[in-house]
Amino acid sequence: MTFNRILWILGAGLGLAGAVFAAEPQGSAGDYPNPIRLVRPPVEPLSAMAQLGHEIFYDPSLSSSGKLACGSCHSPEHAYGPPGDGPVMLGGSELSRHGTRAVPSLTYLERQPIFSIGPDDTTAEESGVSLSQQAAIGQQSTKAQKTATATDQSAVNIVPQGGQFWDGRADTLQDQALIPLLDPREMDGGSVDIVAAKLRRAPYAKRFAELFGENVFQNPGMLVSEAMFAIARYQIEEPSFHSYTSKFDYWLEGKASLNESEMRGYKLFNDPNKANCAGCHLDQASKDNLAPLFTDHQYEALGAPRNTALTDNRDPKYFDLGVCGPVRTDIADQKQFCGMFLTPSLRNTATRHAFFHNGVFHTLQEVMDFYNFRDTNPEKVYPRAADGSVQKLNDIPSQYHANVDVSDPPFDRHPGDTPAMTAQEEADIIAFLQTLTDGYKPVE
Repeated sequence: MTFNRILWILGAGLGLAGAVFAAEPQGSAGDYPNPIRLVRPPVEPLSAMAQLGHEIFYDPSLSSSGKLACGSCHSPEHAYGPPGDGPVMLGGSELSRHGTRAVPSLTYLERQPIFSIGPDDTTAEESGVSLSQQAAIGQQSTKAQKTATATDQSAVNIVPQGGQFWDGRADTLQDQALIPLLDPREMDGGSVDIVAAKLRRAPYAKRFAELFGENVFQNPGMLVSEAMFAIARYQIEEPSFHSYTSKFDYWLEGKASLNESEMRGYKLFNDPNKANCAGCHLDQASKDNLAPLFTDHQYEALGAPRNTALTDNRDPKYFDLGVCGPVRTDIADQKQFCGMFLTPSLRNTATRHAFFHNGVFHTLQEVMDFYNFRDTNPEKVYPRAADGSVQKLNDIPSQYHANVDVSDPPFDRHPGDTPAMTAQEEADIIAFLQTLTDGYKPVE
């Protein structure tokens, strides 16, 4: 059984657990009814490989500007996400080029499955079934509605899931590290040969020789590959990438209590008739007491408004369609996926200032308003054209509007319907989301 298959089984189990753990608490109103002991990654001294990865992660000399490192865009002070308020980061040789998308956090990726279309299937892997073939199977299957109380049903949907980046185009942390290193809009390293030359001159170069032998310097591709592997090991071994130290984690363990607003928000988060957030952002521990990651790893087309602040969007013919391009190209012919982007973890989401793939929203309030009003009152979240009409779904070409989710609550409403949430309920959900920030100190 593959690792991804195990993850899928755990994910399916979350839906069953939700029906149990979302029950009304039996003790104090803010206490978790059945405390558990979460299984966290072990905390041990970093290996020599991970120590090397640490050096590389924070080395700006690998960029063309000499000022941008991995840790510049993935700041440890900001949950390994972007440190600024802008929708994207600036890169290139002069740090003046707009990135393509909002920088995602690098936290909680240690259990991220590889990209697939539908749950990982051992028989499909062994028979060499391609992504296109998986997609064809998906077109013939019925997609289960996503609700917070039945996530086991939607876990088997034949839809894109897993992978790194907003479009899943990298399967491993090692592959993920290389792409921004060479991207002319990001670190702009130039080429593998150029980066390898810098690694040979780096203060930590002797570590490569100690780990891989002197011959590693003779092969630029191997040298850079080992450097990226070291970064991946650093992300896996360094506890701050996956500390599970939020108030919510300690609440699950009976070491913290949610206040009234947080508790109301938690219930709304899990209420299919209200926010239904947990339909995609799974919030229940697994049967093996693994802490929830607050994502089902699947992709959705939500139709966020176009961000006119992005350089690419100055061209009215340009559209970022996620899984089907233009950044990812291998399954661009699968038009049923156009507009789909990865569902991110909500852990540490309250520390962010750029939300959704294009960074169009800057506060959790704006995000909640989008979910609440997209279909009932679109004029509240989309701009108007010169003639006064509301430009709903203005960042997806009309031929792909059918891909946008209109079945999963709260996106199953229509103009004139009562929005799913009141202003107070939105505020309560935001209060709950703030309990997902790491670094909480429980009272001993």
